[in-house]
This record gives sequence, C-alpha cells and structure tokens, in this order.
Amino acid sequence: MKIQNKAQEILEAIKSGKSLAMQDLYHCNLSGCDLSGANFHQAILVRANLNRANLSNADLSEVDLRSGDLGAAILQRTNLQGACLYRVNLCGANLSEANLQDTKLQGAMYDSQTMFPENFAYKSSGAVGPNANLNGAPFNTANLKNADLQSVNFLGAYLGGADLSGANLTGARLVQADLRKGFLVGTCLRNARLNGANLAGVDLRTADLTDADFEQFESIAGADFSYVVGLTDEMRSRLLRHPQQDLETLNPLTLKTTLASLSHRFGRFTVNN
Repeated sequence: MKIQNKAQEILEAIKSGKSLAMQDLYHCNLSGCDLSGANFHQAILVRANLNRANLSNADLSEVDLRSGDLGAAILQRTNLQGACLYRVNLCGANLSEANLQDTKLQGAMYDSQTMFPENFAYKSSGAVGPNANLNGAPFNTANLKNADLQSVNFLGAYLGGADLSGANLTGARLVQADLRKGFLVGTCLRNARLNGANLAGVDLRTADLTDADFEQFESIAGADFSYVVGLTDEMRSRLLRHPQQDLETLNPLTLKTTLASLSHRFGRFTVNN
C-alpha cells in the first residue's frame, strides 16, 4: 500500500486497521491526531509533526523520526525500540511505560514536564534537558534557544556558535566548555559554574550572571557583556584582568569591544597593564 503523505489518508488507513510499516511519511502533519495502536514499524517520519498526537500502544520500532516533533504527545506503552529520535522535540511528552530499548535520543529535547519510563536513565541518554549529563558533547552551532537546561552538565562540551539565547542554564556546569561565538542573549546563568570556559566572541547581552562561579575564562576576546545582570564589581574586576588584546577585540556581531561592553552603564573603567 502506498500512502501519499496526506493526513486524512493516513488516518483512514489506521482506522481500517492497515499497517503503515516501512511507509515514507516524510514531513507529514499529524498534529493532535489519534494514532493509538498504529503500526509505523520502520516508517520514515523525518521532520514529522506529531505534536500532541496520541500514539499510545503504537508500534514505532525502528522508525526514522529525526528532527520530528513529539511535543506533548502521548506515548504511553509505545514501542520505540531501535527508533531514531535525533533532535526530536520531546518537551511535555508522556513516555511512561514506553519501550526505549536501543532508542537513539542524541540531541532530543526534553523539559521538566517530559515523563520518561520509570528507571530509564534519560540523563545519560544523549537527550538534552534539565540535569542531563552532556560532558564533552559536540553541540557546535546547535539550536538550543529557550531550552530548559537547568543543572545540565556541559563540562568541556563543544558549544561553539550554538544559539542558547533565552535558555535556562541555572546551576549548569560549563567548566572548560567551548562557547566561542555562541549566542547567549538573555540566557539565565544564575549559579552556573563557568571557570575556564572559552567566551571568545560570545554575545552575552542581557544575560543573567547572578552568583555565577568563575575565577578565569580561557578567553573573553570579543565577548559582549552589555546590560548583563548580576555582574558584581568583583566579577567585572576579574574580567578586566584579562589581556588588553582580549579586551580591545570587537564582537563580530555587535562590533563592540569587550572593554566597552563592560564599561557600558557602569561608568568608565581603567585597566591596569
């Protein structure tokens, strides 16, 4: 049976009890649909929109769901064995009692509302969300905008060019993380541990550094700290001890020097050679 990737046709096939196994359903939109008990075994569901869909008791074993949307979806008792869920949105999804054996979750996004099966080690699964263990993980140029990353472990992670704008990194561990040319506009870094991180070229405008912990960064050359919240005099003093060359480097986006951004709205600073 050949499905022409139309939502109504897919729903009619499911209602009549037909299998959708191995079907090419690329980019299909089944948002909010009742797909409970459907057979999608080995189907291609790349970039499929299954937001708020009911997939309880469905067979999604070995499906290719890369970059798909399962936000707020019901996946109770769903068979996801061997499924590829790279970069899938799982925020608010209910995966209780789902079969996640050999499921590939690298880069999948979850939040505090996501429900995983009991005793499933989601923190070390490669998925991205609160309390995840992602030490040394490669996230260069990743889109993590507005993500819930509270208490995430990014020790030594590669986040160069990543968009973390508006993300919640409260209590995160970013020690020795590579954040070069990253976007952290409005990012919450309260109580984050940042010692040794590389902030060269990072856009930190309006970020919240309240009680952030750092002694020294690997580099702040070209970092823009304009309107940063919670930057104490002691913190600024540490930043201003960085090499003059770093402080006089322009941010590639805002075209403001690090020194100028640190001086903005706090008066003029004198850097001792």
